[in-house]
Amino acid sequence: MRSATKLFKNFNKCVQLNVVKSTSTLNFGLKNTNRQFTTSNSDILNYKNQYQRFSLPEKHQIRIRKPAPAFKGEAVVNGEFKTISLDDYKGKYLYLFFYPLDFTFVCPTEIIAFSNAAEEFRKNGCEIVGCSIDSPFTHLAWINTPRKDGGLGGINFPLLSDLTHQISKDYGVFIEEDGHTIRGSIIIGQDGVVKHISMNDNPVGRSVDEALRLLKGYKHTDQFGEVCPANWQEGDRIMKPDPKGSKEYFNAVNQ
Repeated sequence: MRSATKLFKNFNKCVQLNVVKSTSTLNFGLKNTNRQFTTSNSDILNYKNQYQRFSLPEKHQIRIRKPAPAFKGEAVVNGEFKTISLDDYKGKYLYLFFYPLDFTFVCPTEIIAFSNAAEEFRKNGCEIVGCSIDSPFTHLAWINTPRKDGGLGGINFPLLSDLTHQISKDYGVFIEEDGHTIRGSIIIGQDGVVKHISMNDNPVGRSVDEALRLLKGYKHTDQFGEVCPANWQEGDRIMKPDPKGSKEYFNAVNQ
């Protein structure tokens, strides 16, 4: 008992935790501890049944121009189970997209379309990863289902499993009331920094052509420091991001 008390004292001296505001009933096996209390900012009961101030590290939230949240999980890659992580894609662009569920309706049309375009993404230094809350076993079963039956019939990029929902929540695409994700799309740069985030409600599928356009645009701006005007396509005129240089573009397109 003395060693346990000493451990608690050391814990109180060394550790600070941040507690989300909540109301709970606690019982630590001590007298008069079974009571309702509300944490205020960072208050919690310590081993002496006294309120103690704590501080938990803030959760990293996805932001443009900030490092992408790290992820690691089981995926189906070329018909086999494999652990993949964000670190696997260092030095490459990554198009990470979330979809609601396996064995649904719009989802296979998107995944097959991205699979058909996977080589074009790779020519531009980008890998694709699809992710849902389904298990790796469900992913594999869907991949092995013929396309005429609503399956994927084999695809050219990994399908990542997010059974715990943690990846989906870190990337801001998990919808609590649905129990699964919306259609979220993220482009991550070669340096691991988020360049693009888009989300749309589930009834409407994504455009692979638009995803490729964005990828090529970001790749060009990363390489040359120029910017891409509205509706830019590969091979179109590019704009220099300064008052003098931009006039070359404006003069050329406004004859």
